[in-house]
Amino acid sequence: MQTLKSGLLGEVTGVRHAFFTRQGGVSTGVYDSLNVGVGSRDDPDAVQENRARATAALGVELSHLLTCYQIHSNIAVTADGPFAGRPEADGIVTRAPGLACGALSADCAPILLADGDARVIASAHAGWKGALGGVVAATVQAMIAAGARRERIVAAIGPCIGQASYEVGEDFMDRFSVEAPGSERFFAAGRTPDKRQFDLPGFVLHRLHEAGVERAEWTGFDTCADENLFFSNRRGFLRGESDYGRLLSAIVLEA
Repeated sequence: MQTLKSGLLGEVTGVRHAFFTRQGGVSTGVYDSLNVGVGSRDDPDAVQENRARATAALGVELSHLLTCYQIHSNIAVTADGPFAGRPEADGIVTRAPGLACGALSADCAPILLADGDARVIASAHAGWKGALGGVVAATVQAMIAAGARRERIVAAIGPCIGQASYEVGEDFMDRFSVEAPGSERFFAAGRTPDKRQFDLPGFVLHRLHEAGVERAEWTGFDTCADENLFFSNRRGFLRGESDYGRLLSAIVLEA
């Protein structure tokens, strides 16, 4: 099993985290191999085994892995115990040791956050819609409500689609320019005059800074460009594949 780490989050005492790659699981086909997406059409038993392997690597019980039914929203929930089901949300905050806040992704930006002094951690799932709609600010605000201070929060963006892989239309950029003035700088010229290349991790870093989180980084891995390590919705779509696996990013407070 191969995982990636953030140097910034690694400096926070009392916290463990991991950005899991697709390697180290039991799934096959387009889900090969560490697919943790219960919403995928993969064999449910394989998904559960993959999630069990991931939680074992994190040192937590399988039931203590918190993941949501992600809806590209600006909703963040606060948890003090395992979920009874999958709440519809895109951010998770906790102060409870042994609970892993998780985000699932396959091109969208997973974000892990921590205030080590307040012992508050969080995860967030930010695709373009959630990033534009305010999921970053909502998650940071929920952390503050739980006792964190924004100037102490450290954040890391995990593997996600990079600008070179993310072609969009002019209308996409126009929406950003209206709803997030000044965001045009996150769009580069595309291969044709009517296309643009969108910098999702750059925009999410911008949203973190807007929320007062100055210590933040992107791990630098493009999910669409590296098939060996990552699942990618866009890559699957371009190939006409029927589905795709989901990656896990997670953070946990030590007891």
